[in-house]
Amino acid sequence: MSATTDEVTFWDGLYAARPAADDARPNHRLVEAVSEVPPGDALDLGCGNGGDALWLARRGWRVTAVDISAVATERLAAHARAQGLGHLVTAERHDLRASFPAGRFDLVCAHYLHTPFDLDRAALLRTAAHALRPGGRLLVVDHGSTAPWSWNQDPDARYPGPREVAADIGLDPAAYPVERADSPRRRATGPGGRTAEVVDHVLLIRRAA
Repeated sequence: MSATTDEVTFWDGLYAARPAADDARPNHRLVEAVSEVPPGDALDLGCGNGGDALWLARRGWRVTAVDISAVATERLAAHARAQGLGHLVTAERHDLRASFPAGRFDLVCAHYLHTPFDLDRAALLRTAAHALRPGGRLLVVDHGSTAPWSWNQDPDARYPGPREVAADIGLDPAAYPVERADSPRRRATGPGGRTAEVVDHVLLIRRAA
């Protein structure tokens, strides 16, 4: 199955409407989870504005960053080159329903990998876990609430908790133990400096050595 025109148009339009800043911030939960982890090979699923990939690269990680939007991946590649990080960041466009990046990774992160289009997230995250090297970690951070600036303002939106997400992925807990599954709150800053309290669903799974 490949991306429909509607999907590409939606995500390209979303990123094209955002400023092409080269100082994109990393996600808070990534910094929290990975700051003390030695660098290796990382995969950033749904890289968006590239803040996570650039932060990881600055810390010495070799990053494969993927998104369905060519606007997002082309911007990230340009920012990486401009910051002298082009040798550490590989930006690839993927429809993750149809293709998955090659390689083995020490970290796979999926931050807010939500979409209004059909996506079997459990199958995708299972594939991501299987792409980990022994000792590697899968970090999944999902929305637990609706921010005022979110593209999804559905009042009936349901956000499964981290334990539910782990159960859906269906990994062998002996081979892939859960290291963290909680729902912390934080003060977030959105476009234009707007702030709001949000809930994150944080799931961290390690592949046993």
